Amino acid sequence: MPRVTLKTIAEAVGVSRTTVSNAFSRPDQLNPELRRRILEVAEELDYAGPDPAARTLRRGKAGVIGVLLTEELSYAFTDPYAVAFLRGLAEIAEAASTSLLLMAWPDEASAERVVREAIVDGFVAFCMDEGHPALEALHQRRLPFVIAGEPYVKGVPFVGIDDRAAAKTLCTHLLRLGHRRLAVLQATHPRINMDTAHMSSAIADRLAGYRDAVLDAGLSWDDVAVRPTTHSREGGRSGAAQLLDLYPRPTAIIATTDLIALGALQAVAERGLTVPGNVSIAGFDDIPEAGEAGLTTIRQPKSEKGRTVGRLLLEETIGNAPRILMPYELITRSSTSPPPGA
Repeated sequence: MPRVTLKTIAEAVGVSRTTVSNAFSRPDQLNPELRRRILEVAEELDYAGPDPAARTLRRGKAGVIGVLLTEELSYAFTDPYAVAFLRGLAEIAEAASTSLLLMAWPDEASAERVVREAIVDGFVAFCMDEGHPALEALHQRRLPFVIAGEPYVKGVPFVGIDDRAAAKTLCTHLLRLGHRRLAVLQATHPRINMDTAHMSSAIADRLAGYRDAVLDAGLSWDDVAVRPTTHSREGGRSGAAQLLDLYPRPTAIIATTDLIALGALQAVAERGLTVPGNVSIAGFDDIPEAGEAGLTTIRQPKSEKGRTVGRLLLEETIGNAPRILMPYELITRSSTSPPPGA
């Protein structure tokens, strides 16, 4: 059977192709009886409706923003930081009658194809690795896009925080409490073999901030135990268990994310130790669970990040590729105190 098109229906009804198109996309332009007749013929011919891609090309607007994720798609629904960011982005999108398309891929080799084929008006690159092939594909699409969180690419709109300065603030807090035996749990990409110790640019900046604080205190960074682990509670639990076996044991463990820090809290409890009596724990991000656990951390405006990204894309305020650094705040809670014997 030949494919049924708008022209096929127009010839069957005896009207123009434009009239048939209006029956689907601009019903207010037609007499109700004529529209009813057109839809009846379309149903008789088993017409599936106008091609969405072709309609988008005609309108020049899809009404959709593509959100690129380098983690599994489920990450958008399970990671508290991602959930808060997407909530803020969705608020702006809803106000502009725009939808969000969450985009992920099984491997980096598929990224270019996914970006190239997406029917969207613009993109958000959410916490991507530096040099990821999707970034080059975004440049080639020549659609507006904003990088959220990482990495900073000169000439591309960016919304994030100064991770290095924030991390230095957090580590300095522990040093001022008197801690000298520090350890760090470093988040790695969950799809990467742990032996490669692969990290994102934001995590690298956080490590650099911790190092800055240690060196400013006149200590050696080589004396700080750094353990790579996956960005998850289980990753934090297993990583912290290794650190707690060191002798002498660290008096403070700094995690590069709150999820990892929450797992570290669990590992301490499993050893029959106390926080902060035996060891202090600190995280980064201030997800909701951090407050419930009494976790000292760095608070960053997760939802406001999403809203700012949305405004840049949808309110056409990108201008000359701004780099927007948002405020952060050290939140001190019960998980940190002076070291034992201080």
